[in-house]
Amino acid sequence: MPVIHAEGLSLEFQTPDGPLLALSDVDLSVESGDFVSLIGPSGCGKTTLLRAIADLEQPTSGTLVVNGGSARQARLNRGYGYVFQAPALYPWRNVERNVTLPLEIMGLSKAERRERAARYLDMVNLAGFERKFPWQLSGGMQQRVSIARALSFEPDLLLMDEPFGALDEITREHLNGELLRLWHRTRKTVIFVTHSISEAVFLSTRIVVMSRRPGRVHDVIESDLPDDRTLDMRDTEAFLKIAHRVREGLEAGHSYDD
Repeated sequence: MPVIHAEGLSLEFQTPDGPLLALSDVDLSVESGDFVSLIGPSGCGKTTLLRAIADLEQPTSGTLVVNGGSARQARLNRGYGYVFQAPALYPWRNVERNVTLPLEIMGLSKAERRERAARYLDMVNLAGFERKFPWQLSGGMQQRVSIARALSFEPDLLLMDEPFGALDEITREHLNGELLRLWHRTRKTVIFVTHSISEAVFLSTRIVVMSRRPGRVHDVIESDLPDDRTLDMRDTEAFLKIAHRVREGLEAGHSYDD
């Protein structure tokens, strides 16, 4: 059973100017342990699809199965962690208390909350920063706190909405490497939204290329790059070949009529 299975999925927003079709007839399956990147032009529905999986938007038609049930069931069962574009940390809570917020809501003991915070902060290389506040951290460190928080209640599925898009290129590349190591360590199923071809190719086992609005799946590209990836790999023929196919898919996706 795929972790995520969408078939004929469409989603329409009602706006003051009339209905807006954001997604049209999307078919997609994601297997356990996959790292799948969604890439496409701005406004193509990448984030809308991610939010539908998270039960934050309601599809108009089609079917969507998450963790073997409905998206609503997955949300109520805390079946996924969600990392937003901005870290969304509470400035009055220190790093540890930001990470443990979902655990407080779940009613875990203080000892269990602290143990999990320490474990996942160490996993994102922030051990020793438990007592710092968000304003004392760099943007990249804040985003790592957000990832630790999403992992703290130990979901099998991680949804990431362009988490590194606002960071400088050097920090972004560093966090790409950190995220890949984290994925190797946990083998979570990851759905990752990005606008960067290089980022998508570097991170993913599969790349889903979407057309412009209304969003459709134009191409699904399997990556045959080895698991042990380094930034130097971006200059290799194998990497450039996949990146070229992604670019071709993006260009072709722009040609669809509304």
